[in-house]
Amino acid sequence: MAINIQPKNDISYLFSSLGNSASNVASSNFLGEYASIKNGSYAKLMKAYYSKDSNASVKALAKNTQSVSDEEAKAYAKVQSTSDALKEAADALFVKGSKSVFEKKDVTTTDANGVESTVKAYDTEAIYKAVNNFVTSYNNVIKAVDEVDDKSVINRASSMVGNSIANLKMLNQLGITINEDSTMSVDKDTFVKSDMSKAQVLFQGNGSYGYQVSAQASMMNFAAEKAATKTATYTDNATFNYYNTGNLFNSYF
Repeated sequence: MAINIQPKNDISYLFSSLGNSASNVASSNFLGEYASIKNGSYAKLMKAYYSKDSNASVKALAKNTQSVSDEEAKAYAKVQSTSDALKEAADALFVKGSKSVFEKKDVTTTDANGVESTVKAYDTEAIYKAVNNFVTSYNNVIKAVDEVDDKSVINRASSMVGNSIANLKMLNQLGITINEDSTMSVDKDTFVKSDMSKAQVLFQGNGSYGYQVSAQASMMNFAAEKAATKTATYTDNATFNYYNTGNLFNSYF
């Protein structure tokens, strides 16, 4: 009689019997197993299991298990740090109220006759500085993603670039262009002469371009964190598979 064993793509099913609350976890045998790991019992068991007398096939399977290399880990860490910086830059433009860079301020001007007048106007220099920081952070993310090969991270970056292309007309009106390598450039002279209300619409408000980039940066950060902690192994069908332990136990300890 043939026995068909279905391969599992992740380890979540191992904990399917656990409840959603910490109290349920505490009442399970899981904490006892964790204690065994901490006091060294588990390590002794593994050493005995993988001793010279252990099954050769078990040793072969162990050799086929890999973790992300140091070089890959550094690349994913770079994606995380740059995506964090991009989210901060986008959120700085998103801020409303008195702390917003788009908050109009008293600006005093003098006409040809020497008459001074004070009006409410945008601080174009402050807005340009914030937008230029956004563009720089955006470009750093694009360059960081070029160094990794995780599909989830790349797909998030592609979605971000696609969103920029979708808003290209408004970006161009502000002197912001998209380069062939998907990075962006901003021309200061064009920007400071532009209508700042258009920049405000582009970067502020729910659903705005700036809001979407911030959200995409967060998802990219999560994808990079997940990719950095994955382990690769072979399934019983001889296919290469990844599983991820992530921060499974962080909420309990």
